Amino acid sequence: MPPWLETTIHILTFLTMLVGLFGLIIPIFPGNVVIWLVALVYGLVFGFGRLGGIIFAIITLLMFAAVLADNVVMGAKAREKGAAWGSIIMALIAGVIGTILLPPIGGIIAAPLVLYLMEMQRLKDSEEAIMVVKALLIGWGLAFVVRFGIGVVMFALWGIWAYMS
Repeated sequence: MPPWLETTIHILTFLTMLVGLFGLIIPIFPGNVVIWLVALVYGLVFGFGRLGGIIFAIITLLMFAAVLADNVVMGAKAREKGAAWGSIIMALIAGVIGTILLPPIGGIIAAPLVLYLMEMQRLKDSEEAIMVVKALLIGWGLAFVVRFGIGVVMFALWGIWAYMS
Protein backbone atom coordinates (compact mmCIF):
# COMPACT_ATOMS: atom_id res chain seq x y z
CA MET A 1 0.00 0.00 0.00
CA PRO A 2 1.45 3.41 -0.90
CA PRO A 3 2.39 5.57 2.10
CA TRP A 4 -0.03 8.36 1.10
CA LEU A 5 -2.95 5.89 1.10
CA GLU A 6 -1.90 4.42 4.43
CA THR A 7 -1.70 7.90 5.95
CA THR A 8 -5.07 8.83 4.47
CA ILE A 9 -6.71 5.72 5.95
CA HIS A 10 -5.18 6.45 9.36
CA ILE A 11 -6.48 10.04 9.27
CA LEU A 12 -9.96 8.94 8.13
CA THR A 13 -10.03 6.28 10.85
CA PHE A 14 -9.01 8.84 13.47
CA LEU A 15 -11.63 11.38 12.32
CA THR A 16 -14.42 8.80 12.10
CA MET A 17 -13.64 7.57 15.59
CA LEU A 18 -13.81 11.17 16.81
CA VAL A 19 -17.26 11.46 15.22
CA GLY A 20 -18.28 8.28 17.04
CA LEU A 21 -16.88 9.55 20.32
CA PHE A 22 -18.42 13.02 20.20
CA GLY A 23 -21.59 11.62 18.68
CA LEU A 24 -22.19 10.03 22.07
CA ILE A 25 -23.37 13.45 23.21
CA ILE A 26 -26.57 12.75 21.23
CA PRO A 27 -28.66 10.25 23.20
CA ILE A 28 -29.36 7.04 21.30
CA PHE A 29 -26.44 7.70 18.86
CA PRO A 30 -24.45 4.45 18.78
CA GLY A 31 -21.04 6.10 19.05
CA ASN A 32 -19.40 3.11 20.70
CA VAL A 33 -20.69 0.89 17.90
CA VAL A 34 -19.32 3.37 15.33
CA ILE A 35 -15.91 3.24 17.02
CA TRP A 36 -16.06 -0.56 17.01
CA LEU A 37 -17.03 -0.68 13.31
CA VAL A 38 -14.18 1.66 12.40
CA ALA A 39 -11.75 -0.54 14.37
CA LEU A 40 -13.10 -3.59 12.53
CA VAL A 41 -12.58 -1.93 9.14
CA TYR A 42 -9.11 -0.84 10.23
CA GLY A 43 -8.27 -4.42 11.15
CA LEU A 44 -9.62 -5.74 7.87
CA VAL A 45 -7.61 -3.19 5.87
CA PHE A 46 -4.30 -3.43 7.74
CA GLY A 47 -4.63 -6.91 9.21
CA PHE A 48 -5.18 -7.75 12.83
CA GLY A 49 -2.00 -9.53 13.78
CA ARG A 50 -1.59 -10.84 17.31
CA LEU A 51 -1.64 -7.46 19.07
CA GLY A 52 -4.45 -6.13 16.88
CA GLY A 53 -6.53 -9.23 17.50
CA ILE A 54 -6.17 -8.87 21.26
CA ILE A 55 -6.91 -5.14 21.17
CA PHE A 56 -9.89 -5.65 18.85
CA ALA A 57 -11.28 -8.33 21.19
CA ILE A 58 -11.01 -5.86 24.10
CA ILE A 59 -12.63 -3.13 22.00
CA THR A 60 -15.47 -5.55 21.18
CA LEU A 61 -16.06 -6.36 24.85
CA LEU A 62 -16.02 -2.66 25.70
CA MET A 63 -18.55 -1.93 22.95
CA PHE A 64 -20.95 -4.53 24.39
CA ALA A 65 -20.40 -3.14 27.89
CA ALA A 66 -21.22 0.39 26.67
CA VAL A 67 -24.42 -0.72 24.93
CA LEU A 68 -25.58 -2.63 28.02
CA ALA A 69 -24.58 0.09 30.46
CA ASP A 70 -26.66 2.65 28.62
CA ASN A 71 -29.93 0.82 29.20
CA VAL A 72 -29.06 -0.71 32.56
CA VAL A 73 -27.97 2.55 34.22
CA MET A 74 -31.02 4.52 33.03
CA GLY A 75 -33.46 1.78 34.00
CA ALA A 76 -31.78 1.14 37.34
CA LYS A 77 -32.01 4.80 38.35
CA ALA A 78 -35.70 4.95 37.46
CA ARG A 79 -36.27 1.63 39.24
CA GLU A 80 -34.57 3.02 42.39
CA LYS A 81 -37.35 5.61 42.59
CA GLY A 82 -40.02 2.94 42.20
CA ALA A 83 -40.72 2.90 38.47
CA ALA A 84 -42.49 -0.21 37.23
CA TRP A 85 -40.58 -2.40 34.78
CA GLY A 86 -43.39 -2.01 32.26
CA SER A 87 -43.05 1.77 32.41
CA ILE A 88 -39.28 1.57 31.96
CA ILE A 89 -39.62 -0.75 28.96
CA MET A 90 -42.27 1.48 27.38
CA ALA A 91 -40.04 4.53 27.91
CA LEU A 92 -37.13 2.73 26.26
CA ILE A 93 -39.29 1.75 23.28
CA ALA A 94 -40.64 5.31 23.04
CA GLY A 95 -37.08 6.65 23.12
CA VAL A 96 -36.02 4.45 20.23
CA ILE A 97 -39.14 5.23 18.18
CA GLY A 98 -38.85 8.94 18.97
CA THR A 99 -35.25 8.99 17.84
CA ILE A 100 -36.13 7.23 14.58
CA LEU A 101 -39.06 9.53 13.84
CA LEU A 102 -37.54 12.82 14.99
CA PRO A 103 -33.76 12.52 15.32
CA PRO A 104 -31.87 13.48 17.42
CA ILE A 105 -34.29 14.98 19.97
CA GLY A 106 -37.32 12.72 19.52
CA GLY A 107 -36.03 10.11 21.95
CA ILE A 108 -34.97 12.72 24.49
CA ILE A 109 -38.56 13.97 24.58
CA ALA A 110 -40.43 10.68 24.10
CA ALA A 111 -38.76 8.51 26.75
CA PRO A 112 -39.27 10.82 29.77
CA LEU A 113 -42.77 11.79 28.57
CA VAL A 114 -43.90 8.18 28.22
CA LEU A 115 -42.33 7.28 31.57
CA TYR A 116 -44.15 10.18 33.21
CA LEU A 117 -47.50 9.23 31.62
CA MET A 118 -47.13 5.55 32.51
CA GLU A 119 -46.13 6.29 36.11
CA MET A 120 -48.82 8.96 36.47
CA GLN A 121 -51.43 6.44 35.34
CA ARG A 122 -50.04 3.80 37.70
CA LEU A 123 -49.36 5.96 40.76
CA LYS A 124 -52.01 8.69 40.38
CA ASP A 125 -49.43 11.08 41.88
CA SER A 126 -47.76 13.73 39.73
CA GLU A 127 -44.92 14.40 42.21
CA GLU A 128 -43.93 10.73 42.41
CA ALA A 129 -44.10 10.41 38.63
CA ILE A 130 -41.86 13.46 38.27
CA MET A 131 -39.37 11.97 40.77
CA VAL A 132 -39.19 8.81 38.65
CA VAL A 133 -38.56 10.88 35.51
CA LYS A 134 -35.84 12.86 37.29
CA ALA A 135 -34.19 9.58 38.27
CA LEU A 136 -34.34 8.41 34.64
CA LEU A 137 -32.70 11.65 33.50
CA ILE A 138 -29.98 11.30 36.14
CA GLY A 139 -29.45 7.74 34.88
CA TRP A 140 -29.23 9.12 31.35
CA GLY A 141 -26.48 11.49 32.44
CA LEU A 142 -24.58 8.75 34.26
CA ALA A 143 -24.97 6.44 31.27
CA PHE A 144 -23.46 9.14 29.05
CA VAL A 145 -20.46 9.42 31.34
CA VAL A 146 -20.00 5.63 31.28
CA ARG A 147 -20.42 5.40 27.46
CA PHE A 148 -18.10 8.35 26.85
CA GLY A 149 -15.45 6.94 29.20
CA ILE A 150 -15.63 3.57 27.47
CA GLY A 151 -15.44 5.35 24.11
CA VAL A 152 -12.26 7.16 25.18
CA VAL A 153 -10.70 3.83 26.21
CA MET A 154 -11.74 2.22 22.90
CA PHE A 155 -10.26 5.15 20.98
CA ALA A 156 -7.02 5.00 23.00
CA LEU A 157 -6.72 1.24 22.42
CA TRP A 158 -7.03 1.78 18.67
CA GLY A 159 -4.32 4.46 18.97
CA ILE A 160 -2.00 1.95 20.66
CA TRP A 161 -2.82 -0.63 17.99
CA ALA A 162 -2.14 1.84 15.16
CA TYR A 163 1.06 3.06 16.77
CA MET A 164 2.41 -0.42 17.48
CA SER A 165 1.67 -1.84 14.02
